[in-house]
Amino acid sequence: MNQTIQILSALAEPTRLAAMRLLWDGREHCVCELMETLDKGQSCMSRHMAALKKVGLVADRRDAQWVRYRYNPALSKAVVALVEAALDLEKPSKRKSA
Repeated sequence: MNQTIQILSALAEPTRLAAMRLLWDGREHCVCELMETLDKGQSCMSRHMAALKKVGLVADRRDAQWVRYRYNPALSKAVVALVEAALDLEKPSKRKSA
């Protein structure tokens, strides 16, 4: 499977897309913060983050017993554009009524 399909596949899952939205602020986020914000259990969140890491979208760092995630700073411009397009599609519409 090529990289684009793998990335789109990873982002097609709502929890992973929501996690990317949180990580897109450029800060590191502890897995416990992601769990709380997205209302997911530890094993569920770990599986989702592993899927995002596998396709290269996120980087992690162990901090004592915690794992902190951020978007991968080495993402190519094309991948950044792909992620931003996916995040844009999920934004609530701000169209004016006719």
